[in-house]
Amino acid sequence: MPPLGTPASAMVGMTVSALVSLLLAGLPARAQPTSAELTRSLRPVSEDMLLHPDPGDWLMWRRTYDGFGYSPLKQITRDNVKNLQVVWAWSLPSGAAEGTPIVHDGILYIGSYGDRVQALNAATGDLIWEYRRDLPPKLVESGGNDLVKRSMAIFEDKLLISTSDVHLVALEAKTGKVLWDHATADWRQGWRYTAGPLVARGLVIQGMSGCGNGQPGGCFISAHDANTGAEKWRVWTIAHPGDPNSESWNGVPLEARHGDSVWAGGSFDPQQNLVFFGVGEPYPWIAEMRGTLPPKASPGTTNSALYSDSTLAIDVATGKVRWHYQHLQNDTWDLDDAFEQMLVDLPFKGTMRKMVVTVGKLGIVEAVDRSTGEWLWAQETVPQNVVESIDPKTGAKTISDATIPHMGQSTLNCPSDPGARGWPATAFNPDTQTLFLPLNEFCAFTTPVPLEPGQPYTGGGRSTFSRNLVPGSDGNVGRVDALKLTDRSTTWSFRQRAPTTSAVLPTAGGIVFAGGWDREFRAFDGATGKVLWHIRTNNAVNSFPISYSVNGKQYIALPVGNGSGQGQELATLAPDVALPDDGAVLWVFALPDKG
Repeated sequence: MPPLGTPASAMVGMTVSALVSLLLAGLPARAQPTSAELTRSLRPVSEDMLLHPDPGDWLMWRRTYDGFGYSPLKQITRDNVKNLQVVWAWSLPSGAAEGTPIVHDGILYIGSYGDRVQALNAATGDLIWEYRRDLPPKLVESGGNDLVKRSMAIFEDKLLISTSDVHLVALEAKTGKVLWDHATADWRQGWRYTAGPLVARGLVIQGMSGCGNGQPGGCFISAHDANTGAEKWRVWTIAHPGDPNSESWNGVPLEARHGDSVWAGGSFDPQQNLVFFGVGEPYPWIAEMRGTLPPKASPGTTNSALYSDSTLAIDVATGKVRWHYQHLQNDTWDLDDAFEQMLVDLPFKGTMRKMVVTVGKLGIVEAVDRSTGEWLWAQETVPQNVVESIDPKTGAKTISDATIPHMGQSTLNCPSDPGARGWPATAFNPDTQTLFLPLNEFCAFTTPVPLEPGQPYTGGGRSTFSRNLVPGSDGNVGRVDALKLTDRSTTWSFRQRAPTTSAVLPTAGGIVFAGGWDREFRAFDGATGKVLWHIRTNNAVNSFPISYSVNGKQYIALPVGNGSGQGQELATLAPDVALPDDGAVLWVFALPDKG
């Protein structure tokens, strides 16, 4: 049997069970708190803890309210990351593993496929408690991404989760006992949750998805009392009658407006008491089919289809939309601008500006003023043919007419539906002012799927995509890029054959972690992009890696597992990359103990 210090490269090909056996046999004695000790000493998570988290904790989706996804831990460095090894692993329910672990006071919480939530000793991997949601059989049988959630929240004594049958649930963090259970909508009507909640000012704020299932009127963001689950306010993501922006739907009646899901969690600016959410695309995807193309000449009517593909700034106290900025008007390609919103303070034209920085499926990084919604700048990253130009003063985008799909014809779109970047999040290192991006470059022929005469719309995008490489491609699809936000220069770009399918994790140790569809999980030098360490895991790496510490020891946690819709779509570009159908696992890495 290899010794405990066996390098990661030598573990390639070992089964998870073999690795676990190796670790159990070879780990040196190390005083770690027992599960009982952890639960006894677990502190309630206060509002101040959320505002100023302990460096060793990971209390929310992107760790901090600003959405950076950055760990301030620096025990693992450029010099010693080559010694990183598996210290424990935990099997998860088979299915897509897209979640973000939450860690507080030495307890790791992991939500997985089918709404199973487990609390584990973060140092040893021992199970503390487990919650299994009793889901409707029809919902379970439907499978797919309807049973996946990407994040959770923790506040006071509660772990807060969203469920596949569209409830918000508070579990006691020490025991897993249900403290309250609030039904937000009827799952049988197509409503779904994909992201998890954000807690701000004692409110549990959650975005709804599933609004491409024929649900009229679109999705919403709702706020709930953290002690009871009672709804406090609701913001519709499609402009309803009475909203001044209702006329942006080209005269389409409310009952025929669909989509605008909220696929990701939000960010929070405590100084302005604003939460920021990205909103997805309208349905059907083809503008001509949904009635927003061609534009009507009616006075006051436009066809931008608000608030699709927009950033919304919402007052936490009132639920009023303070401002919105639409990144892509009248989206007809399924090119959401619906992902993480990073709250970055940077100089712009000689003045420090409070910015919201976000990146949509087009791979265009954009910054707007987070107080006013004023557009500031944009930076392209990948080959794309949809936007011909961006006005450097206003941010207005000129769209290429040749890329607009029409009924009865196909168009070449670069990128297409999975996006140059999707839900796997970017991350920002505030020490180096560098944004790290998981990217993919490709194109697709988009073909509308028309409704038959008299056939009602009951949901779906109503398009097919034949994906292919970018013309003149060198064969590489996946990328990880480092973009210096102070001057928007690309510091480095790592390219690979397999799609990049995980979020990125930068740390204060100068490392950036990211993974791909080829099962590879890598540690890059954050300054140069050089690969310093890698391991071949048991399945697709398509989740949100995190870092935490227990008793002064830094860990990296990574859920893996096949089933992600975005990953499977991108996999058509690399058919030579094979994956097992099953095998979702939470991997945890650390440096070997001295001696």
